[in-house]
Amino acid sequence: MAGPQHIAIIMDGNGRWARGRGLPRLAGHRQGTENVRRIVREAKDQGVRYLTIYAFSTENWKRPGPEVRGLMMLLGEFIDRETANLHAEGVQIKHLGSFENVAPRLERKIHDAVELTQHNTLLTLAVAFNYGGRADIVNAVRELIGAGATAEDITEDTISQHLYTHDMPDPDLIIRTGGDFRLSNFLIWQAAYSEYYMTPIFWPDFGVAEFREAIHQYGHRERRFGALPEASPNIK
Repeated sequence: MAGPQHIAIIMDGNGRWARGRGLPRLAGHRQGTENVRRIVREAKDQGVRYLTIYAFSTENWKRPGPEVRGLMMLLGEFIDRETANLHAEGVQIKHLGSFENVAPRLERKIHDAVELTQHNTLLTLAVAFNYGGRADIVNAVRELIGAGATAEDITEDTISQHLYTHDMPDPDLIIRTGGDFRLSNFLIWQAAYSEYYMTPIFWPDFGVAEFREAIHQYGHRERRFGALPEASPNIK
């Protein structure tokens, strides 16, 4: 099977990585942010066309205020430090999510990064920030109704066309680090037929070798999308 064109990652375990080292949670998030750089470059080298990372969910606002502010600061720092480099490497930055409750200064930084890199084609780095899968679906349906759609107009295709990922293929492979086995409201519509790779390794320690292993395992899966294998016509 050909390699995955779209990989999505739930970057979990930053806080537990820090706790295990006697460090504050923000130190784990900072280390996790540093790890994004090497995974983006490896994805590009592997021929992946789309890489989606779950940076901040709509539920993450429930975390303690200092942690939320720290996460916002880290995202701003990442944009300041990495946008020019990613642009030079042909990476397009895309934002998935809402700007509700996001500070205007950070919103401007995101808009500027998206605008600067919008014509790059080597790799699309989609950052799911202030994103929730259920909200994504609700927003799509609301857009359709607002445009005057009838009940008959609301189909799987029309909903897909109004999601944040409307110009991206659905993920072939979803990776979750940190040992949990759930989607946590991440791309729940788009992930209907994705393959999954779950690992107990915390995100800051999820390196190039583990990323390659996830792709290797994906290559040994058989994706049938609900159909029977063509090579096994007698399976019932």
